[in-house]
Amino acid sequence: MIKKFFLIKVIIFYLLSFSGALSKESSYYKEGIKLYNKNKIEKSKIYFERDLVFNPKSEKSYLYLAKIFNKDDNDTEEEINLNSVLLLNPKNDEAIYMLTLLKIKQSDYNQAKELIDKFTLVCQSFCSKINEVKEKFMKLTPENDKDNN
Repeated sequence: MIKKFFLIKVIIFYLLSFSGALSKESSYYKEGIKLYNKNKIEKSKIYFERDLVFNPKSEKSYLYLAKIFNKDDNDTEEEINLNSVLLLNPKNDEAIYMLTLLKIKQSDYNQAKELIDKFTLVCQSFCSKINEVKEKFMKLTPENDKDNN
């Protein structure tokens, strides 16, 4: 009986400790958002990275890091973070939209075409951007393919 009581105490202590860690994780993300909205990009980047240390499955932190790298014109890091978002949530339409624009910028015709098709299927909050993406893609499209679309 004493062993069961001790075990219950340990489990309760562990759960309370774990819930405190979770609140700390979300505070990093929340602070990152505040700083990002105040245009304090470098400071917000640190908070999003801290959030990922405690919560490696935080697709929102990866997305904001991608936005930061987009502003810095760091295409490689932007793509890495967007791919991380899509690994965690393949239907994240904002990440698909951003990655599509990046692939168009890089003149990656095949990847851009695949992403546009995927974007059309999963769009929810960014559906208004489909025409914009398709117009940019048409500028990338080889002349002989324009007739087929």
